[in-house]
Amino acid sequence: MSKIIVSISNLSKTYEGGYQALKDVSLNIKQGEILALLGPNGAGKTTLISAICGIVVPSSGSVKVAGFDIIDEYRETRALIGLVPQELTLGAFETVWNTLVFSRGLFGKAPNNAYLEQLLKDLSLWDKKDVPIMRLSGGMKRRVLIGKALSHEPSILFLDEPTAGVDVNLRKDMWAIVGRLRASGVTIILTTHYIEEAEAIADRVGVINKGKLLLIEDKNHLMQKLGTRRLSIELEKAVEQLPETLAYWALELSHEGYRLTYTYDQNKEQSNIANLLHAISETDLLLKDINTSQSSLEEIFMNLVDEKQ
Repeated sequence: MSKIIVSISNLSKTYEGGYQALKDVSLNIKQGEILALLGPNGAGKTTLISAICGIVVPSSGSVKVAGFDIIDEYRETRALIGLVPQELTLGAFETVWNTLVFSRGLFGKAPNNAYLEQLLKDLSLWDKKDVPIMRLSGGMKRRVLIGKALSHEPSILFLDEPTAGVDVNLRKDMWAIVGRLRASGVTIILTTHYIEEAEAIADRVGVINKGKLLLIEDKNHLMQKLGTRRLSIELEKAVEQLPETLAYWALELSHEGYRLTYTYDQNKEQSNIANLLHAISETDLLLKDINTSQSSLEEIFMNLVDEKQ
């Protein structure tokens, strides 16, 4: 049984003017997992992360990190957390090396040049260690932000839209680093618009919309429970319309009459597939190929958000 590292209970945040960014959010995050928070712009993802990190004061509810309260024991909780924000917030004239050394010192960590050297090498920044931040490209600055967040060896890492607007190489490097951190026991929470990344690396997925946590689910279980499957049947000869005997299955005819598509719930209609294929075999339709595919996490996400509007 995994230990709970972050416990969020009935968390709400209302800003001046009455805008409610979070609405009674409760969530437990397990040590060593990768949790992806998905949601449209303005859904409350950044506010939730900011509240856990102690940047935003909640209107009600509580958050505990490793048993410490984020309000009453702020120094203890903040020391456990590394945060990579959306915005580039770095001193323009400081060097890469000094930025990391200073950030590590802020958290009261003893100097460890070997650790920082390896961190910069992992981020492909070692050759830039003496370069002022102002002379770096946007992608390099993003790498420095990650290094800064990891400089004090946190046990929890928050990545707020970490790959928005960055190059493909940085994205690959970042997920390689995430994999190594996770293997060492670091808990990782990320918000992202790149749903394929959440699908590729997350253990669990949370969906937020309009300040509410719509669900939190094991990624594979979510895809199995909410995902639909499609049976795609390629025909040897095109047809203009389907035989009436196939009307029951509500098949979609596409690709100029060469393809039949049947969408179904894999948990309820598995036996129906055999019946469909048997019905097709009794028609004049000649089959060329058959394959199945499952709906993507993006499709599931969009359906959930649409349903909860």
